[in-house]
Amino acid sequence: MKRHAQATERNREPLLAVLREVLPASGTVLEIASGTGQHAVFFARAFPGLRWQPTDMEPESLESIAAWRAEESLPNLLSPLVLDASSDTWPVSSADVILNVNMIHISPWASCQGLMRGAGRVLAPGGCLVMYGPYFVEGRETAPSNLAFDASLRERNAAWGVRQLGAVTAEAARHGLERERVVDMPSNNLTLVFRKRPSP
Repeated sequence: MKRHAQATERNREPLLAVLREVLPASGTVLEIASGTGQHAVFFARAFPGLRWQPTDMEPESLESIAAWRAEESLPNLLSPLVLDASSDTWPVSSADVILNVNMIHISPWASCQGLMRGAGRVLAPGGCLVMYGPYFVEGRETAPSNLAFDASLRERNAAWGVRQLGAVTAEAARHGLERERVVDMPSNNLTLVFRKRPSP
């Protein structure tokens, strides 16, 4: 049941470096679309002061997360929950951080919209949403590999595709999330950090 993704092994260290700069010392991290569970185990081990809540909507992923968790026995890694980002009903009502890795390009745009709605609802003022993946950046030449990747995604599912950074930022702003930083990552990916604005 324990699945393994090579991409997770490649991106976890660069992502960890960004997380060390933005994550609080304590609190709860809600990881949405945890996939295999490798990230959850790696980051829960790296941040022992944080409660790490993995989630996914696919039964195979939930089984894999549970298997990784059982093997590692980390006290701060919680049992995985079923969460559909596009839904307005989430099993978690509050979090200090939301982490979302490699999801919005392999799901319909409604999932990104739901993610932003949920983040605006669940995060306390000052909390952050961290997203990782490929994006098209306005005014920047697109890497040929990202163009080819986008084309292959759309061939598999017309509702998928590499998203425009501007569109994602605008959607976040509609739910009280302000883009704080954009970090270049390996393989033409980006890490985005959005911060929940204080209530007026």
